[in-house]
Amino acid sequence: MLTFKSLKTVNLIKTSYTWCVFCFAQKQLEDISEKHYRFHMPDKAKILLVEDDPTLSYVVRDSLSNNGYEVIHCADAETAWAQFMKHNFDVCLLDVMLPKKDGMHLATQIRQKNESIPILLLTSKNMDDDKIAGFRSGADDYITKPFNMQELLLRLEVFLKRTRKKEDDSPKDVMLGTLQFDYNNLVLKNDKVEHQLTQREADLIKFLVQNANRVLKRDEILLNVWGKEDYFLGRSMDVFITKVRKFIKEQPGVELQTIHGIGFKFVYNAQ
Repeated sequence: MLTFKSLKTVNLIKTSYTWCVFCFAQKQLEDISEKHYRFHMPDKAKILLVEDDPTLSYVVRDSLSNNGYEVIHCADAETAWAQFMKHNFDVCLLDVMLPKKDGMHLATQIRQKNESIPILLLTSKNMDDDKIAGFRSGADDYITKPFNMQELLLRLEVFLKRTRKKEDDSPKDVMLGTLQFDYNNLVLKNDKVEHQLTQREADLIKFLVQNANRVLKRDEILLNVWGKEDYFLGRSMDVFITKVRKFIKEQPGVELQTIHGIGFKFVYNAQ
């Protein structure tokens, strides 16, 4: 049975622990701010941050603000959805464990409304099924708590470069059979059908077209499209490969072959 004295001791320990976490986060924040020039985007990007932990949300919000981002923070999914409908965000950072409705449900809701906005899940879970469920909900990537703020900033920079930069080497009006692939507008269409692509789907098709008719290893695709090689991202890649196959099904002169034990080959005869 806890006595009054022991309760005071427990509370003191909890308070000390929280303060240590806060001080560590503040130090990390100061270190990152010194390297501001490495992460700052030319145009201010607007980020939706959904995190119910007050200490973590404070650190992440301040770090992002100090690195040139505009941040709107929400502590629950319902408030976040209302803000999402009011503003034009460039990227969403969603905690998985939220009150009332979790981050995966919110990701699904956002993805149904906007197919191209990058969604990054903040999760303390490290289970395979949870990560796969996150990708199926519409998330583009995940980062496991506790995470390094520099890693988060770098991932955001990669996402924003992909979604905001109109690259000179991006394929323009490439014909995949009867389908016209417009990378800049994230569209795959012909006279009968129009597929509105997500950024990841467009990035994958672009990479396949640029490397057509040669065998691509799985890790090569992951590094160039997802930014890193990872088992869980490999599972996500398989989902996107299936989507691309559905898009180009029955298109003449286009086939995405599986090279067992190695990777894939995008057979494509340019028209």
